Amino acid sequence: MNEEKYITIKELAELKGVSTRAIRLSRGKYQTREITVKGGRSFEIFLSSIEPELQEKYYSKFVPSCTEKQLPAPLDFHKPDKAKTIALARLDLLNLWKNQRKNQQNKTQFDTDFLSAYNAQVLYPEIYAKLGKVSIGTLQRWKRVLGNSNNYELLIPNYHYEDYSRTCLTEYEKQIFLKLLLHPNKFSIGKAISLTQYVLKTQGAEYIPAPPTFRKFANWYKANYFDKWTLLRDGEKTLKEEVIPHIKRDLSKIEVGEVLVADGKRLNFQVINPFTGKPCRATLIGFLDWKSTALVGYEIMLEENTQNIASALRNAILNLGKIPKFVYLDNGKAFKGKYFMGSTDFNEVGLKGIYEKLGISTVFANPYNARAKVIERFFLEMQESFEKLLPSYIGTSIENKPARLRRNEKFHSEIHQEFVPTIQQTIQMINSWLEYKISLPCPNDKTRSIKEMVDSIERQEINPRELDDLMMAQEIKTITSQGIRFLKADYYNDTLYGLRQKVIIKYSLFDLNYINVYTTSGKFLCKADRITLTHPLAHYTGEIKDVEDYKQKIQKQKQLKNRTIKACKEFLNIEDLEILKCEIDEAEEIYLPPKIEVKKEKSEKYNPAVKPLFKTSRDRYEYLMKYGCTCNDDRVWLTNYKETKEFEEYETDIC
Repeated sequence: MNEEKYITIKELAELKGVSTRAIRLSRGKYQTREITVKGGRSFEIFLSSIEPELQEKYYSKFVPSCTEKQLPAPLDFHKPDKAKTIALARLDLLNLWKNQRKNQQNKTQFDTDFLSAYNAQVLYPEIYAKLGKVSIGTLQRWKRVLGNSNNYELLIPNYHYEDYSRTCLTEYEKQIFLKLLLHPNKFSIGKAISLTQYVLKTQGAEYIPAPPTFRKFANWYKANYFDKWTLLRDGEKTLKEEVIPHIKRDLSKIEVGEVLVADGKRLNFQVINPFTGKPCRATLIGFLDWKSTALVGYEIMLEENTQNIASALRNAILNLGKIPKFVYLDNGKAFKGKYFMGSTDFNEVGLKGIYEKLGISTVFANPYNARAKVIERFFLEMQESFEKLLPSYIGTSIENKPARLRRNEKFHSEIHQEFVPTIQQTIQMINSWLEYKISLPCPNDKTRSIKEMVDSIERQEINPRELDDLMMAQEIKTITSQGIRFLKADYYNDTLYGLRQKVIIKYSLFDLNYINVYTTSGKFLCKADRITLTHPLAHYTGEIKDVEDYKQKIQKQKQLKNRTIKACKEFLNIEDLEILKCEIDEAEEIYLPPKIEVKKEKSEKYNPAVKPLFKTSRDRYEYLMKYGCTCNDDRVWLTNYKETKEFEEYETDIC
């Protein structure tokens, strides 16, 4: 029979072991209908809408003699193979019992003998291996549930359903437990259980479920409502990253070098601060090619700002040999700075930033959406396979810092090799690791390596000067006699000779061998090279290169001195002293300084003591043959040169 059956509030309360008030509060869980009772309106609950075990309990309690009522199997649940096997074994045992029982006069005695033989594994041992011991009450319940049907699914055990929690917890107990379990402070399951039991105890509950009962319900709830579990305990960010399905992109739609992804990473190891000389954590600003997953450009700086990002983009364009069409940027304030973009609002009319000048379109990632930026995965791999290999590694957090940084770890402190790299050393090590990284197969094209993907780019003609003007970091410095002092080094170019003014320098920590020098108005002055140190005893203990370096610097000093003298002489020769005369009428006794006459110097003879710079040994030999040796070094060199093979070839050519 499939007629609709409704039960009263009182009946459901007895089934669940709660008050009628609790049933009224949870009315929304069930299908109900309005009824008229004495004194007002009430409702009844549709029997098939309550929990399956409560339906079974209802028929066994309120309809004990019913043979036609059958509990419908929940058809929307998946039936595991093990549950089906148990149901079929139950049906077989039930049919054997019913068929043999028909012809028995003393059915009670038969039941006892049948179950004794079965439970002793004398009868039907294969069925016993699947079901275990069975009582007469269990057989009668199976018979009542099956009724006149032979549908074995009605005998499937409910506790095998994956989507249903068979628990004896009341709704009130569940509510208390879930409020603690789903608290944003993230109580552990064990702590939530103990607190729930304490609340029930203080409220005078007669029966308090055991911890395994609560734990089983908690595991079931987490498995079936993981979205609610995650949102309430961990928040929206975790829900988005771990529960909500990701959007998979078709990278075959883009080309290598077309889209660069940028972001900043705080390095998990210490470097030497070039400004203070002390260890610190630097920031790496990287630009990753989306298609090939190669880090095509980066910059190491002490903090994430617009100039660092610009310098990293400059390096990316130079290494890539191509200006990308799109740059996928982080949503941080440094990427959206006024200097970098040209305006706080990139879309303002008439204002263009560096990206627009280069023809690059920008796309900003959503805030706190790490999975949208593929460079995050690159940084994670860099952390695991590169940063952890360095002696100055300090960990990603307090919890996972190296043992040497924890208290009372004397052993690890003693065996630790104290080495903190400079910025230049860090760049060299990163470049070495990147050579290994690009040799791996490309994740987006397994048939080629990352390097082969990058090499396939059709390179453009890039003007480095334009990129330098736009993107290198800058500072204001003053020119001195030594040139420009920057990062404990001097930079010099002949253009700076005679200047004593403030200038703007632009530089990149990637290459500190030179800096670009501009006037404060923005005019390019020169490219100043880093001055190298000179051997203090070059002529006595230095090598040939030390001697030549010393001679070139002495020669440079003399050239600059002569240039100044020549300029002053030219100035005095062309100075028109007549402009000092005053145009007055009938002026008398006006004193004017005598006209300065500068005698023209006679052309000096070539002085052999001032040696030029020799490009080859043959040039030096011819010079000494023409002007003679002026010092012992020249004599020693000439003697050694005449014994060389080059001298023999030279003599042969002359003959």
